Amino acid sequence: MLVDGPEQFWAYVDRLEADARAGDQRARLVLTYLVDELAVLQEREGPPGHAEESVDLKWVRQSKRYPLWRVSHPFDEEVAVRLICWFPPNSATVVVALFSGDKKKIGDVWYGSVASRADPLIDQWKREKEQEP
Repeated sequence: MLVDGPEQFWAYVDRLEADARAGDQRARLVLTYLVDELAVLQEREGPPGHAEESVDLKWVRQSKRYPLWRVSHPFDEEVAVRLICWFPPNSATVVVALFSGDKKKIGDVWYGSVASRADPLIDQWKREKEQEP
């Protein structure tokens, strides 16, 4: 699948890469998990069904307007990197709507606001796509 996201997601990735290149060890760790999680999405043949949940990819039950999925990595004491994604219907694209560089600091409370934050970002991504030449 083609991985896409709102411009602010890619700006965050650029900052993270710059910090990692500058020697920030935490940024390197977060970036490693982020790259692995993006690979999980890229390797998919299509959107998942609810029966396809796995250790890496789970349906976000707090979804509201859009069916959201969470990509994660195995437990790490240092960080908990999460991607919240939406698979647009009839598309070979997956949209990264939210990214947590370290959900670990705030715990599962983070999921309580996932839908209210992801929905506007998905709408923003749609607007950005409409404006492309």
